[in-house]
Amino acid sequence: MKAVITRKKFEKVQTLGELELYNNQNQLIYKCKTLELPWKNNQLRVSCIPEGIYQVNPRTSAKFKKHFHVVPTEPRSYILIHAGNYYTDIQGCILVGTAYSDINKDGYLDVVNSKVALNRLLGLAPKGFELIIKKG
Repeated sequence: MKAVITRKKFEKVQTLGELELYNNQNQLIYKCKTLELPWKNNQLRVSCIPEGIYQVNPRTSAKFKKHFHVVPTEPRSYILIHAGNYYTDIQGCILVGTAYSDINKDGYLDVVNSKVALNRLLGLAPKGFELIIKKG
């Protein structure tokens, strides 16, 4: 399986994008929204990761339950795809959701239905996938 995140809107505090998941026959099977930190030269805890090709593996932790782990991301580590709503919920990870809305009324769009989107991805790609991140 393969997924492509296209980063579409670059703001001071966050980056908005879209994730498309393709099956092994290269057919689009799922689409959702993404929320990442802005690009700040791959700095720890304040930047999204660079554009490129990664492997995404399923992972479970006490904090995030079932989610995905993006590798390799050296010199950074534990870049995850997990549930959350706001750019303040992440320190370099990727949030997914079904749509955008300014939930907390801070002037920035947040992802909504994040657990729904993440569970859908986990169900469709239980063994993980290759991830391509690019600028739109």
